[in-house]
Amino acid sequence: VRPSLAVKGEERPVAPRGVKKPAVAKKRRGLSLHVGLNEIDPGHYGSNGALNACIADAEAMKGLAEARGFDVMGLYTNAEGKRAAVIKAMNDAAKELRSGDIFLYTYAGHGSQLPDLNKDEADNFDETWCLFDGMFLDDEAYDLWGRFREGVRVLVILDCCHSGTAIRNAPELFTGPDSSRNGHKARMLPLSVAARAFQNNRAFYEKIGKGRGGDGDTVLADDRALRPEATTVRCSIRLISGCQDNQVSMDGFFNGRFTEELLRVWDSGRFKGDYARFHKKIVSGMPPTQTPNHYHVGVKDPAFDAQVPFTI
Repeated sequence: VRPSLAVKGEERPVAPRGVKKPAVAKKRRGLSLHVGLNEIDPGHYGSNGALNACIADAEAMKGLAEARGFDVMGLYTNAEGKRAAVIKAMNDAAKELRSGDIFLYTYAGHGSQLPDLNKDEADNFDETWCLFDGMFLDDEAYDLWGRFREGVRVLVILDCCHSGTAIRNAPELFTGPDSSRNGHKARMLPLSVAARAFQNNRAFYEKIGKGRGGDGDTVLADDRALRPEATTVRCSIRLISGCQDNQVSMDGFFNGRFTEELLRVWDSGRFKGDYARFHKKIVSGMPPTQTPNHYHVGVKDPAFDAQVPFTI
């Protein structure tokens, strides 16, 4: 008979030597970052690119994330949404999160394109998010995804026009008869404005686009963007974006058209389907001129696929 320990008048058997206690399951963690830019720096872009509902979108997505238990790393609006701040927050998330954790990034604002200087794009253009003081290239995003650990889930929600062949042929969208639909602007930085920003800041963008890093925040290896995806990205990344490649994402009075529909389908957490159903329901409520996209980058994760959206 093995000895026992007295605990408040009761006896509790001592575990036999060599028997390990059951492992306690690690609590999964969720971090989120939200960016909404109604204005961009005219000193860099040559225009403030005024939009209406991007800050409201970022605030709404922050509220959704908090309701789901995410720790919000930041809400960056207008001048707060600078490249250094956003890149630092993403790097911090990559350092902190472990296998099983999730990072949620939401962006509402302008999207555009720049010349592909490292020759990894079939259409010769890099897609960009227009942060306040400069565009953020898809090559930089890919580099950041490569910093997240194996087993981490990344969910990206973009309400902007950020890629696609039609952007090159789109009309001016700041002014003129084609600048709006039903009073709303498209969230696209026209290529004429992007080209002016590129020419006025050419050295800055050439450092980034050629894979040498721009302002010291990210540094791409010369061949990083050309390597096979599986060798550089160990996490599982899911994107739900506001439109297809050949479309534009529309602004709104209270929310962007895509964010408005996403929130309606989400219904304050009453939605119980998986990501595929979530995307399908959003698409069903959108106009034919704007069809949200849903795709994956990195490691396949069937468990991620099957979860209710925004599950930690």
